[in-house]
Amino acid sequence: MKKMGRATMVFDHPPLILDSASIVGPKEGEGPLGKYFDQVWEDPMLGKKTWEEAESELQTKAAQAVLEKAGIPSAKIDYLFAGDLLGQIIATSFGLASFHRPIFGLYGACSTMGEALILSAMCLDGGFASKVLAVTSSHFASAERQFRFPLEYGNQRPLSATWTVTGSGAFIVSRAGSLAKDKGGSVSGVKWENGCPRITMATPGKIVDMGVKDSMNMGACMAPAACDTIETHFRDTHTKPEDYDAVITGDLGYVGHEILVELMGKKGYDMGKVHLDCGIEIFDKDRQDTHSGGSGCGCSAVVLSAMILPRLMDGTWEKVLFVPTGALLSSISFNEGKSVPGIAHAVVLEQGQMRKGAAVFHL
Repeated sequence: MKKMGRATMVFDHPPLILDSASIVGPKEGEGPLGKYFDQVWEDPMLGKKTWEEAESELQTKAAQAVLEKAGIPSAKIDYLFAGDLLGQIIATSFGLASFHRPIFGLYGACSTMGEALILSAMCLDGGFASKVLAVTSSHFASAERQFRFPLEYGNQRPLSATWTVTGSGAFIVSRAGSLAKDKGGSVSGVKWENGCPRITMATPGKIVDMGVKDSMNMGACMAPAACDTIETHFRDTHTKPEDYDAVITGDLGYVGHEILVELMGKKGYDMGKVHLDCGIEIFDKDRQDTHSGGSGCGCSAVVLSAMILPRLMDGTWEKVLFVPTGALLSSISFNEGKSVPGIAHAVVLEQGQMRKGAAVFHL
């Protein structure tokens, strides 16, 4: 069995994240991670006529950028796993159509990056592909038009509101490196290509609905789901927060961060020292009027590319739990008075070099 406990997957041959690319808009470029993104576009329209076309262009450019960085032609990509926030995931369908590769369109709201990485890892570990491309995106203006108010309306935003990130992240995920055998013929480890981070485990989340109806408070909607998935992962794997250099959620922001720490504390886990949130890291609370922080499918994707993977590759971190979170609402469900369910998917990312005492693989 490749399953541990209630929900956690353990990959026999942990897939590698060979390379990544992050494309963002001007506001994201002005934030703390601005110099680490691959491209910062000063024109949020990216030369297009509509906000939706601009978001599709983000995906196109992110996918092109990672393929160019890795020196891999699109024909070598077996499958695409991609999604966005828009109805019928149109940013993805129009943005990636030109690559002419088989595609799985995904929707997990802002948790889609976690979903894409988990499905990519399952596909690769199962031997169904050699290389896949995982892509997500979001755009502030296209999301505002669909879920909240047109920008021309000029409505006030409560302090609990998050700012949808304009950005796209793309990742080439590959089958594991060559197996290193000892003298007896047993596999003693894996020789990882160029120290690339590897996906060793994953804990998919379930839908958690606490009855919150405030669509301007995504943190409160998603924090219970993050708590459920993280607790499930800890119980399944017999680990605790201090076993990770960081536990990084996707889009909880400042409000959701406080709720998550409190909820996990009630379950006996101290998250205060290890918890980070992509929505907090991407913007400067003091300089940028983003209120509770960032959100959107592109938020955790670009932070993963610009901040998390580099720290795994340079040795700053050895092991992190990456937990993108999503709020599963639509404009229809909100207008019909429905609550906003949450979901979170956890992915274990480990430093690329095989460490002393690491698990031994057997064929």
